[in-house]
Amino acid sequence: MKFEFDFKGQTVLITGATRGIGKAAAEQFFQLGASLVLTGTKQEQVNALNRGRKNQARIEYHCVDFSDRESTERFLKDIGRLKRIDVCINNAGINRINDIDQGLLADLDDMMNVNLKAPYLLIRQVSKVMKRQKYGRIVNVGSIFSQISRPKRSMYSMTKFGLHGITVAAANELAQHNVLINTLSPGFVLTDLTKKNLSRVERAELKRGIPMGRFARPEEIAKLIVFLASSQNTYLTGQNIIADGGYVNV
Repeated sequence: MKFEFDFKGQTVLITGATRGIGKAAAEQFFQLGASLVLTGTKQEQVNALNRGRKNQARIEYHCVDFSDRESTERFLKDIGRLKRIDVCINNAGINRINDIDQGLLADLDDMMNVNLKAPYLLIRQVSKVMKRQKYGRIVNVGSIFSQISRPKRSMYSMTKFGLHGITVAAANELAQHNVLINTLSPGFVLTDLTKKNLSRVERAELKRGIPMGRFARPEEIAKLIVFLASSQNTYLTGQNIIADGGYVNV
């Protein structure tokens, strides 16, 4: 049997797709023939990307702020009009770092909305289509902080533990409809968010604790997303797959 990835004729939805892991995944899905529905948070950037793709019918960018109720509801209505959704990648996420006794309620609300509530609402929406199709693949991009944690990450860990809880529960419901859902939890990936939250000294220190001696590249995580979202994945569902260069095992 030939092992290959082919997304021709499939519609792939990816949130947080203008940078980092989401962008890398979008590029790989596009190369494999998918039609893409992508989100970003900056209107000017989204407009520029759509203008740049004006002759490319297979890509459509939406400006969505998942911390904002109206923006989220507007996007849910947009995707509710799609006749087909084969893959949903819940990748958008934010991380606000603070001591547990100093955490801001506004940060908690934003992180709950973006990291936890939005994936739930999107799964609720796309699963209707996937059940009707009798086919679908969903990947929730989590974090190693869905299994371990560090100081100042209480809110982030809470949302990422919760995100995998959605995966487990939804997997049990949707498997009978040939809709498979998994959490992919990267370790330290060299993204803009990582650079923002960790100083150069902190990054160097963390590298020493990773058996592979380096951070992951976004495209490496994207390759795993592609497999989990593909028709080659026929039996894996409800799992939390850790991709961290061995970090959590040390």
